[in-house]
Amino acid sequence: GSLITLSCLSHRVVCQVISSAGPGDPAQDNGTSDSSWITRLENNYGFYIGLGLAVFSSFLIGSSVILKKKGLLRLVEKGGTRAGDGGHGYLKDWLWWAGLLT
Repeated sequence: GSLITLSCLSHRVVCQVISSAGPGDPAQDNGTSDSSWITRLENNYGFYIGLGLAVFSSFLIGSSVILKKKGLLRLVEKGGTRAGDGGHGYLKDWLWWAGLLT
């Protein structure tokens, strides 16, 4: 039989045509029942998983900015040269590195 490829944004399916059916023929099972746990999870909880990942990544990005800023402010309190003025003292601060790695 012929092969037909169907594509959308997130899935690509290849179907094989076994026989042709007329308008009066009874419906047949197309064999698309998928019992994969990933598919069931995406169908039931996909929105909540995406929302949780978005909130978690927002938390990590925000904490990274805050930690780096606190590291730079500590450098200014110690009397070091600011990064904007050509200083590189922030590279010795563990708090700045923690923010960078977050």
